[in-house]
Amino acid sequence: MPGTEVVFSGSGVNEYLQWRSFSRAPTADVVVLDLTLGDGTTVTENVTRLIRDGSSVIIHSVADRPAAVREALSAGAAGVVSKASPISDVIKAVGTVARGEPLNNVEWASAVDGDRDFADAQLSARERDVLRLYAAGLPLKVVADRLGVAYSTAKENITRIRVKYVEVGRPAPTKVDLLRRAMEDGIVAGTASDPGAERMP
Repeated sequence: MPGTEVVFSGSGVNEYLQWRSFSRAPTADVVVLDLTLGDGTTVTENVTRLIRDGSSVIIHSVADRPAAVREALSAGAAGVVSKASPISDVIKAVGTVARGEPLNNVEWASAVDGDRDFADAQLSARERDVLRLYAAGLPLKVVADRLGVAYSTAKENITRIRVKYVEVGRPAPTKVDLLRRAMEDGIVAGTASDPGAERMP
């Protein structure tokens, strides 16, 4: 893909961060990360460190480790690409995530399907309605008008939704994050339009 460049390939997150520090290289937009690196680190630790460093993370996984994939998604990974996928699919996924768009694919869906502990943020019916419309790309004022509630009420619902997702370890600080959570919970379909990566009001 034009504009895509592999800047580092190594055996672990420590190695990558040390290389970045030594070379003063800019942060990679996207890191494709294996679930198990064989160096004693956990997937949560690795994903968290990479996100804190400024990169988005795609998990490169085999299909038979859904629990570890869910752990990675809970830690903030943007999505999953199977190791059985052709390299063109991996590159396409990198481009999608680099643009700030949600990565929705079969591997991602299968990792969260049926896992209520992962998916359930205990949203009320009204909160689910607000999230469905807002995450699908509608401005909050339009969401309020469609549901027949005040703008302040819709805004309070979004605030409560964000708090609830934080409480279950699945923070959603941007509209794209909210779309990911809504897709994870089956509130919106994966074909929802990209709402952009802006911070919510």
